[in-house]
Amino acid sequence: MDVRALLLIGALVAAPLDSGAIAGQVGERHLTAANPTAALRDAEHRDTVRVTVWYPAAPDAKALSLDIGPPGKPLFKVGSAAPDAAFADDARRPVILFSHGFGGTARMMAWFTLPLARAGYVVIAVDHPGNNGNDKMTVGGAMLWDRPGDLAAALDAAGADPTIARHLDLGRLGVAGFSAGGFTALAATGAHVDVARLQAFCNANPTDGICMPQKEFPLSTEQMLAAFRSPGLAPEAAHSGDDHSIHGVRAAFAIAPAPIQMLDAASLKADETPVAIILGDADPVAAPDTNGRFAARDLPHVELKELPGVGHYDFLATCTPAGVAATPACAHKVAQNPTHQAAIDMALAFFAKTLGAP
Repeated sequence: MDVRALLLIGALVAAPLDSGAIAGQVGERHLTAANPTAALRDAEHRDTVRVTVWYPAAPDAKALSLDIGPPGKPLFKVGSAAPDAAFADDARRPVILFSHGFGGTARMMAWFTLPLARAGYVVIAVDHPGNNGNDKMTVGGAMLWDRPGDLAAALDAAGADPTIARHLDLGRLGVAGFSAGGFTALAATGAHVDVARLQAFCNANPTDGICMPQKEFPLSTEQMLAAFRSPGLAPEAAHSGDDHSIHGVRAAFAIAPAPIQMLDAASLKADETPVAIILGDADPVAAPDTNGRFAARDLPHVELKELPGVGHYDFLATCTPAGVAATPACAHKVAQNPTHQAAIDMALAFFAKTLGAP
């Protein structure tokens, strides 16, 4: 894994797994899914999506560290999982699709997904093509409306895998994500993308966090939207406003979602899916008033939790001393662990209520 890329992907790295209230081993399996739009987004024009599946594992499973950074001196604490472990039992379990943030990876968000798996969910996450920390970032990868298709393809791949499929209860399907992944979660429930709306917003508010160049990819929103009008990307951009919802999704959990200004307000108001949003009230990247709070004002069935003093990068993994020395993204005004635990606790309560306890 490219450590330099990891340092740049602040918004998408995750927190540790020291939740004593959740016991048990977690298994990890890797799949490959096919999505035709991936070839346009991926720098090497591959039409595949990397998939990670986490699930409750047998008690004798042997877990390995998922911490990020050099061996013996990690930059970020993430947790552990047992590769290709047997499932804990033969039960069918509720499923959570997970989307990482802009430039992140599935593994970087394991601080959040591993506790869900320990609690009894099967979590299916992806590395979004052209917009992840392991591959070269591309402008095409910023076409966020293609992200729900990655999740749908991952779900299909898991459903075609005989080892995994018999454990999936697709009648209890949820979706979750962080930052751009939170945006993805809302699009997966039926919110429609409106690129022109984002363009108008950024013309009027050029210094808003979602309109400024991001740490992970130094293009302003204006430059990005101009690229969407290029001959290579315009045909796919023409489909941005299509219905990108994922059939069967019953609940969505969004962590510091953005850019909400690229979603049609009328479609948010018409979205009957239960949604939970957690954010930091000191977030300059996904400013609450133009993102999480904005969505909560329109969504008809929403829970909103705001964490005082918490910024966007507080939803990174717990930084080690080496991480603090290596990247400014590890400078936090409040302790990270309570922030992470608040998100985990809220998600577990929300999904138990909307999907039924595992």
